[in-house]
Amino acid sequence: MLSDAEQLERRDAIVRLLREGQVRRQQDLVRLLKRAGHAATQSSISRDLRDLGVLKASGRYVLPGEEVTRTNGNFGTLAQFVRQLRRAGATITVLRTTIGAAQSVAVAIDRAAWPEVAGTISGDDTIFIATANARAQERLIERLRTLFAV
Repeated sequence: MLSDAEQLERRDAIVRLLREGQVRRQQDLVRLLKRAGHAATQSSISRDLRDLGVLKASGRYVLPGEEVTRTNGNFGTLAQFVRQLRRAGATITVLRTTIGAAQSVAVAIDRAAWPEVAGTISGDDTIFIATANARAQERLIERLRTLFAV
């Protein structure tokens, strides 16, 4: 079992490797991490990628936030992962995504700092977005429908 420090070092190495090159498969990432002296298995890497909010887009692993930067903030790359939008009361909006994409979409929404969003909570394929009131929820839903065509 890895210590917290060793796990953090491995995750830092994953972030560096993803920024430096185009990692297309978890097996490649395991091999690169082992070469760099980190303990890594496919299952540990899978958990790390999920916890880091890494998505697979255009055939490669993408760090959260990169997709927004590459698309000049228009959420274009993320749109492919969003599947459904619905209300859950007057102040909660639910976004459904493909499995594993919710965290990256939620991070992008948080980083966008939209005034109508009070906060987000995400799982593997579901995001709860809180707004202060029904009017803010209407503005949010309009924005999300425009960005994600849902």
